[in-house]
Amino acid sequence: MNIGLLGGGQLGRMMIQAAHQLGHTVTVLDPDPNGPAGQIADQVIVGAYDDPQALAQLAQSASVFTTEFENVPAASLRFLAAHGQTYPNADCVEKAQDRLVEKAFIQSAGVAVAAHAAIRSVDDLKTCAADLFPAILKTARLGYDGKGQAVVQNRDQAIEAFKSMGAVVCVLEKKLPLAKEISVIIARHADGSVAVFPVGENIHKGGILDTTTVPAQIDESLASTARDAASRIAQAMGYVGVLCVEFFVLADGSLVANEMAPRPHNSGHYSIEACQTSQFEQQVRICAGQALGSTDLKFPVRMTNLLGDLWFPNGEAAGQVEPDWAAMTQMPGSSLHLYGKAQARPGRKMGHLTQRLDV
Repeated sequence: MNIGLLGGGQLGRMMIQAAHQLGHTVTVLDPDPNGPAGQIADQVIVGAYDDPQALAQLAQSASVFTTEFENVPAASLRFLAAHGQTYPNADCVEKAQDRLVEKAFIQSAGVAVAAHAAIRSVDDLKTCAADLFPAILKTARLGYDGKGQAVVQNRDQAIEAFKSMGAVVCVLEKKLPLAKEISVIIARHADGSVAVFPVGENIHKGGILDTTTVPAQIDESLASTARDAASRIAQAMGYVGVLCVEFFVLADGSLVANEMAPRPHNSGHYSIEACQTSQFEQQVRICAGQALGSTDLKFPVRMTNLLGDLWFPNGEAAGQVEPDWAAMTQMPGSSLHLYGKAQARPGRKMGHLTQRLDV
């Protein structure tokens, strides 16, 4: 089977690797012909994600379509849906593209979210509830890896931040007393079957995921609550594909959903080595109509993101230095993944390192 893939980043690259292992081919649509996914794709269609000609070409090349990033135009998925199945569908992806829509939907599924308010004007900030502060002001659309958000202590700071963000629609979210951040990755098949991965414990630095440790150091009751909540969200959407739901564990032990990603997720990269079936293989199995695989954890593990900062240990002004890959790969139980990106930049995800914790 040939799978049509919107997006050419590292998630697509790892999905293609899984597809090849299962005997499938992949056609990628991406503006960059030399992106991480395009480097190993069976075919690359170079074009914007909303380019009618490029989309028509992709529609002719495959009968099933998927995406590796959540900001793909929903209209493009709807166009492709007229030519084959899309996993996930446009409606599900749209819900994750707007934080206000996303939070309302998660609440409708019976899962708690942080107290928040829609901010469409300065007047909304002047009249919102005082007990929302201190808060985090986030753009409703297009934010990722800590971009498009600011911590604000009071109304004045919020108004200043809102203006600096271009006065686009935002969500003002109450800052919560966090104990941990965790994520649940779930694979849901078109036949309704579900496979849930072990809960991961995440540490972020500068708004970017730094490490994911699995299993998360939480009690089984909380882990079960998180898995059930993710399952309810997927079920309520009629979601088909791999979905990640990120949660906050609060200081009092309660759980609230932060956001969801309608695709394989950075916090699930560990699954390539540490689970019977990786998140990427599950996405391919869903696309190909194959039964889901086991998500059993083979060993405890930690995944560490390798950012472009590693190439500049003495700062950008001092120039680029190649990291010591030999030292990393010689560590017991380590697996190195580099994404094939030509240029390292501080904060750019260049690869990840997976390490067994039982050796």
